[in-house]
Amino acid sequence: MKIAAIITEWRKNSHADVILSRICDPAAWGHKHPFDMELVSMYVEHFPEHDFARDKAKKHEIAMHKDIKSAIANGGRKIVVDGVLVIGEHGPYFRNLKGQQFYPRRRFLDEVAESFRKLGGVVPVFSDKHFSYEPLFTQWVIQTYKHMGIPLMAGSSLPVAWRLPEQTWPMNTSIKRAFAQGYSDLDAYGFHTLETLQCQVERRTGGETGVKSVRSLASGESAWKHPEFPKDLWQAFEKQYQSRPQHSRNPNGKSADELWEIRYTDGLIAHVGMFTSEGQVWGTSIESGTGEIQSTIFELEDKENFGHFGYLTKGIEHLIKTGRSPYPAERTEITTGILAALLQSKSEGGTEIPTPFLSSLAYKAAEWPFATGRLGTPA
Repeated sequence: MKIAAIITEWRKNSHADVILSRICDPAAWGHKHPFDMELVSMYVEHFPEHDFARDKAKKHEIAMHKDIKSAIANGGRKIVVDGVLVIGEHGPYFRNLKGQQFYPRRRFLDEVAESFRKLGGVVPVFSDKHFSYEPLFTQWVIQTYKHMGIPLMAGSSLPVAWRLPEQTWPMNTSIKRAFAQGYSDLDAYGFHTLETLQCQVERRTGGETGVKSVRSLASGESAWKHPEFPKDLWQAFEKQYQSRPQHSRNPNGKSADELWEIRYTDGLIAHVGMFTSEGQVWGTSIESGTGEIQSTIFELEDKENFGHFGYLTKGIEHLIKTGRSPYPAERTEITTGILAALLQSKSEGGTEIPTPFLSSLAYKAAEWPFATGRLGTPA
């Protein structure tokens, strides 16, 4: 299947690199079987120092184009690819006072849709990570793509990464409380953390029904002392990651830690600890309606070959081959909106932010496998 890539930049270990390079040269990334995709054209917005895009284009005979429409048509007058990959991560883009980086994901997706109109057809589209820094832009993407009948997949590699232990909540599980832990940049890594939460709680009884409001509760040391901090859920999670070999706590203390609260429409309350002081750990701790607490670490292969991106690429392959996303784009719509509202709350000193744009966002979770076996087992 021929694909076009619309990307911000392609450098070593960038998202473009760990997705597109494994499509171009799967064996070099540890894959025994090639993906059923061929990168034939691309639009690249920036060429940083140590750029890979030009060399990769020459090596793999990938056509470079000056605009998105030309990349999709590969210089012609009709769509000649079977799918489009939008990778709007990395690059010299403005960051506002809320900490949001203005990556051009919505602009790219807008131009892809407009190109489809002009070229007279549609093909499946994958958007890496979230849709936009602005929830209204996200709504535009979802509604426009549905209106045009464009198959759409989005999100990051976290939901398909390895899990310790290898478990998932059964569909229609009664979930009483939930906690997710992440670290580092609140925008870039906050999204990843929300995805670990959402891919679990969306499986609760009745499916996803939306989010009523969010609030940034506390920062620094006070995050750990806040009365809403679910200490028992965190302690259950801590037992899982204490024995994690690569785990080490951040020496800078708790000054950068954050505690967030999410209130779902059906009454579920979830908390997120962006606990940089605890080191590079992602995971969840969830209490079922029966009182059972299950804690899960989401494991990444942090060194080459970054195998979790291989499992994401398998999902992209499925999208393009079947015209159906392996999991709902609404998951990314809800995590995109939650993150934007939480950063707004933090910028306002912790005000509660109503989220009417998410309050009736209902969808059903889908069964799609995550990575299993030894960490690093290739997709």
